[in-house]
Amino acid sequence: MPPSDVATMDNNRQTSGWSARTITAVLVLEDGTVIEGQGLGATGNAVGEVCFNTAMTGYQEVLTDPSYAGQIITFTFPHVGNIGTNDDDIETSSPAAASGVRGAVLRARVTAASNYRSDKTLEKWLEHRNIIAICGVDTRALTAHIRKSGYINAVIAHAKDGIFDLDALKQKAKDWAGLEGMDMVPDVSTTQQFTSTQTNWQWDEGFGHLDNPKYHVVAVDYGLKRTILRCLANVGCKVTVVPANTSAEDVLAHQPDGIFLANGPSDPEATGVYTVPEIKKMIASNIPIFGICLGHQMLALALGATTKKMHQGHHGANHPVKDHTTGKVEITSMNHGFAVDSDSLPAGVTETHISLFDGTNCGLSVDGKPIFSVQYHPEASPGPQDSHYLFERFAKLMADAKS
Repeated sequence: MPPSDVATMDNNRQTSGWSARTITAVLVLEDGTVIEGQGLGATGNAVGEVCFNTAMTGYQEVLTDPSYAGQIITFTFPHVGNIGTNDDDIETSSPAAASGVRGAVLRARVTAASNYRSDKTLEKWLEHRNIIAICGVDTRALTAHIRKSGYINAVIAHAKDGIFDLDALKQKAKDWAGLEGMDMVPDVSTTQQFTSTQTNWQWDEGFGHLDNPKYHVVAVDYGLKRTILRCLANVGCKVTVVPANTSAEDVLAHQPDGIFLANGPSDPEATGVYTVPEIKKMIASNIPIFGICLGHQMLALALGATTKKMHQGHHGANHPVKDHTTGKVEITSMNHGFAVDSDSLPAGVTETHISLFDGTNCGLSVDGKPIFSVQYHPEASPGPQDSHYLFERFAKLMADAKS
């Protein structure tokens, strides 16, 4: 990325095309590029993989999605923070849990919150959750750089006095191994089993409660989002959430009507070292299984397919996906940097969904078994609810199995 495209600085000199504001934050890329801006949220520095997210809304949900663990999120929409934050929109399985996100990159400075649901500014919320952010960045140029070069490692740093050891930060960014080959699930998975019966939020009513469950689902938490639990409850499921390292024997001991394999961060092959053998046993049980994102990828590994690192990944709320089983196109929310290799799907496994952006695999089903999964987030509502039918599909498989 040439210096003319982004603000740069070195140890002795500062040059910035943004404003006369004091530089209090930097984003230091592994190639040595230094991007200047103003800091907000937590102070200090953090290393991670820089990605970009094209969603125009839902920044709080994005920043608390455990699938983003280890990443620094560049928001392409220029105005982030203008509706504030609230406790209801946190997506981690526990509101007090960390999402694992390493930082956020913003174009415009955060303005005053303007929304009746807001109870804290984004800046205070970031500080409370120990997330570092930088604003005043040409996010278009940074996004173009990622699209051309692929994912890039970086260090995001915020210091109120504007003093940075750039040589040390450059070295830290260069030395970081990156997410390929890394298992970050232990950082975001629950460590204690818990049960969820909360249903989706309704206008002026808040969240509901499932009183008479039809099904019992065990969800293996690789980085589970709260809205997924609510969508399962909406179709009649009481959900028992168990840690990522739970054995298949312990999952089956709950005598579930269905098994859910959750979303999560990092490299599926690294996490699959200890999860794939257990998933194979779950497949052999013939209990209905539904997987999302990382759960989809590890289910594919258990079935004999392979996964691959993507060039820039899919991160946003405007991704068109075609469901071959219905012929319909749905607008989906996505967040993944790895994908199942369609060419590696073995006999007996059918590709059910594909991305209309690049043709990558977005879903599969197992012939003759009540097992399916998707690469995107059907619990999100960008379409606004194009993909909620998948939870109903899962419920029908459980109903058929029970009868």
